[in-house]
Amino acid sequence: MSGHSKWHNIQAKKGKADAARGKIFTKLGRELLMAVRAGGPDVNNNSKLKDVVAKCKANNMPNDNIDKAIKKASGEGNQENYEEIVYEGYGPNGVAIIVNATTDNRNRTASDVRHIFDKFGGNLGTSGCVSYLFEKKGVIVLEKETTNLSEDELMLLVIEAGAENFESGDEFFEIITAPEDFSKVREALEKEGLNFVEADIQMVPQTYITLNEESSRKMGLLIDNLEDLDDVIEVYHNWEE
Repeated sequence: MSGHSKWHNIQAKKGKADAARGKIFTKLGRELLMAVRAGGPDVNNNSKLKDVVAKCKANNMPNDNIDKAIKKASGEGNQENYEEIVYEGYGPNGVAIIVNATTDNRNRTASDVRHIFDKFGGNLGTSGCVSYLFEKKGVIVLEKETTNLSEDELMLLVIEAGAENFESGDEFFEIITAPEDFSKVREALEKEGLNFVEADIQMVPQTYITLNEESSRKMGLLIDNLEDLDDVIEVYHNWEE
């Protein structure tokens, strides 16, 4: 993937997140709930919860919202029950797509996801049909203007903490880690007082597909409509926008 396209995608994703803040907070609340249910409300003793909190902060979710969601999730009267589901499929020209969802109704979510795929030129596939084209990685993105560290200082810091790769664009730094090293690298950056544009474990494509103008239009609509579903948490793809 070309550097220009990568940094453009980060900026576009950041812009979409800014425009849909309320819906993103609702989805993050579900992730907090599931993390608390899995490992308890103590951030220091629940690594999954700690990672979700970092993702919340990267999306500018206020601390009060985070604390309220954790307290709500750990409350005895909370009967909300969600499960994680992963869907795999294809977009125009065989673009690989992975959809991570949380739901309290499998039939509803499967129907909604399938409808979006069908409507915008995609096909919902079977489990494992495209996941082999991706690698699970920790991804941390920082805006250059938010750090006083030089590029060399930052690179040394993250490599010593266990990062696999460090890249510099015009406006962003991107750090890639193995999933098991993500928390350690993120915490090393947090100790420096740094804030993130992205901080999450993601499915990173190994190769990318370029589309013509019409297929790009359909692909954009497919991704936007999937992301707009209340049950969808993340959409990963190997389309080089």
